[in-house]
Parts: sequence; C-alpha cells; structure tokens
Amino acid sequence: MPIRIPDHLPARKTLEHEGVVVMDSSRASRQDIRPLQIGLLNLMPNKERTETQFSRLIGATPLQVDLTLVRVTDHKSKNTSEDYLKTFYSTWEDVRARKFDGFIVTGAPIAHLPFEEIKYWPEMVEIMKWTQTHVHHTMFICWGAQAALHHFHGAKRYRMPQKAFGVFRHKVLNPRSPWLRGLSDSPMIPVSRYNDIDRQSLGPDLEILIDNDEIGVCFIDDPKHRAVHMLNHLEYDNRSLADEYERDLKAGLNPVLPVNLFPNGDTTVDPENRWRSHAHLLFQNWINEIYQTTPFEMAKIGQG
Repeated sequence: MPIRIPDHLPARKTLEHEGVVVMDSSRASRQDIRPLQIGLLNLMPNKERTETQFSRLIGATPLQVDLTLVRVTDHKSKNTSEDYLKTFYSTWEDVRARKFDGFIVTGAPIAHLPFEEIKYWPEMVEIMKWTQTHVHHTMFICWGAQAALHHFHGAKRYRMPQKAFGVFRHKVLNPRSPWLRGLSDSPMIPVSRYNDIDRQSLGPDLEILIDNDEIGVCFIDDPKHRAVHMLNHLEYDNRSLADEYERDLKAGLNPVLPVNLFPNGDTTVDPENRWRSHAHLLFQNWINEIYQTTPFEMAKIGQG
C-alpha cells in the first residue's frame, strides 16, 4: 500500500524513482479505508532531505499511511523558505487537536545546548506531554530521544571525549522485542553525536534493546510512555555522514574521518549503505505494531 504525502512535495520524484508507491490527496480521498495517521515533527535544518529519508521508510510498509509534516510553531527556519514550510508543513498549533496513530520526533543540531536554553523548549515540553494524550505510539530520534528521556525520566546525558561519528556495529539485546523482529544480532548503524546517555540514570521502566559498549546506548523501549527512543540514525541515506564530513572539512573544523563509512577509507568513493535493510525492518515493525494495537476509532487514542 502507498504512503500519502502532501501534493507536489519535492520528495515525491525521489521516492517514485526508488520504487516507493506514493499517493496524492485526491486519489486517497476515493479509497474507503482507514489509513494510519503518522506525524513527522521535523526539527532538522534540511527539511526536504529529512522528510525524504523518513518517507521512504514509512512508505515501504504494506499499509496505507497518511503522513503529516509538522514543525514547531515558535521557530523560524534558517535553511528552509517560509513558502516551502507554509506549503507542505503544519505547525504543531495547527495539529494539536488531532489524534495520530504514530508520531516521529527527529533530531536537531542543538545537542551542545542545555535543554532549557533552547528557544522552543517550552513548546517541546508541551509536545511531549501531548503525545501521551493524542498519539498512540511515538518514536523519538537522536536529540529528540535525548529530550524525551530527559523530560519523561530525568535521564542524564554527558559529553563524550570524542564525537561518535561513522557506522558502528551494535548488539541486539532482546531479539524477541516486536520492534526488532528480523534484525540481525549485530546491525551496522550510522551514528553522529557528541552526547551519550548515562545508563545509570535510566530507570526500571526502560529497556535497552540495542547497545554498543564503545559509543553507548542506541535504542530504548519505553512502554510506559508508548514510545521508543533511537539515539542514532538508521534513517540516514548513504551520503548523510559523508556530506556532514565534507561540510565540516570545508568549514575548517578538522573533522575525524567517519568510521566504517568510505570504502578502504577513500573519501573519493561513494559510501555503501550497509544499514538499509535494518532501517526498513525497524520501521516496518514499528508501523505493523501500531497497526495491530491502535484503536480503530481515533477518538480513543490516548485514553489508556
């Protein structure tokens, strides 16, 4: 089944070229089924790239999904035009009365700041509270996961001595988890972060599902809050880390070479994507679990 995205969204051409089945609003309105309602709160600077990355994963499931692109209300983007945002995005204020089967909160390049110093932190707190009454299940990613773990659990994060940057082999700790069906025991996962979560600050309500002894916690189940927390970036395409490296290189920041990314360490060769299958499995599992457990009557979402 297809994913429904906003009409004329630029990501459509890329998705159709990759074989993702895309449906526009007019065609979707003629179908007599209840599609899953998924929201994407996109906090990343490059909105178009991020929405494409998540759309290709959500759109590969066998269910019809209506994707709503959401942005924080109290923040003006420096990298995306206001016309683009007004055309394809709703503010959280626009959607806060709606119910969603699933909701994704992305990362943001603000991990160096204390949470309370972030301009839109008060709105983020409201959004996180809102997920408990208006969303059946939420996936928090990277900074979004750090923020949610801080808000819901008081989890502490700390600055690592060196940025974790590259594609790292991880360890699946609970292969029986419904979120991890089909994943291999040691998936390769892209990582780009300076912070790690102090695992001693994680309470008994949380279960670490994917881990790495060297660079820390990767994926956490949070059943009490109907959420999962992904600290890394399975949604990345093969060029995401490479483009970040080249950007920092041009800026004179002397970045370290991403681990396990470029073939034989040769930066002139395009990286191979060694995590694509795991990304698709994780998101298919997430969508399937939502489909199996979400109320058919959307008004009942968030009622316990």
